[in-house]
Amino acid sequence: MDGADPRELGLKRQRLLDQGSSYYGAGPGSSYMYSPPAYSYVNQPPPFPVVRLRGLPFDCSENDVYEFFHGLDIVDVLLVHKNGKFSGEAYCVLGYPLQVDFALQRNRQNIGRRYVEVFRSKRQEYYKAIANEVSDARGGSPRGISRSSRAKSHDEGKESAEHTGFLRLRGLPFSAGKDEIMDFFRNFDLSEDSIHIPVNSEGRPTGEAFVEFSSAEDSKAAMVNDRKTLGSRYIELFPSSSEECQEAVTRGR
Repeated sequence: MDGADPRELGLKRQRLLDQGSSYYGAGPGSSYMYSPPAYSYVNQPPPFPVVRLRGLPFDCSENDVYEFFHGLDIVDVLLVHKNGKFSGEAYCVLGYPLQVDFALQRNRQNIGRRYVEVFRSKRQEYYKAIANEVSDARGGSPRGISRSSRAKSHDEGKESAEHTGFLRLRGLPFSAGKDEIMDFFRNFDLSEDSIHIPVNSEGRPTGEAFVEFSSAEDSKAAMVNDRKTLGSRYIELFPSSSEECQEAVTRGR
């Protein structure tokens, strides 16, 4: 499985803050193929799906946590810092409340040479940790500035990238088919043949797709849909090429 993109996780974190506890979108690349379970709560929302990790190696990265929970839908990973240094703790937001039980089964499994403790947590604890990280960044933390600069550079890269008529979509629901993608780009003239949905070696969707537009001008204009939602998930768009599309489509064969 490919490693998690910290910029992608950062964007998902902002979506969580913007949309509150109603957002349970799952990250792309998961090997689990089930839909959110039907919960039945009386006069209360379903529990926010977050766990806290303790005892992480001090050189731990977001990708390490992502791999630790391999097979689960990771919405966000937040490494907790104190006085500018990593504390050995982290929060991990999962796709659905049911997945918290699966995450707890990883309790006392290892990352490197250290075993990691996994606990249930609450939305308020996760939000408080985010607020502390933001406060640290506003106080002049080089770490916070670095993250902001990477995100800004990422967006500027999209704007300056050359368009060839292909766009790559990331973050698709695994159930999304060509009809849903055509509806997402309903203002453009697309056919099923112009949409390519890669699968992994097990024949499962990867959460990505490639769309071939009739011209480079159309693909550039279609970037207006960047970060709009398809179903319950927001979709990121990236300028692409026929070569990248072909490579992704043949990779899972």
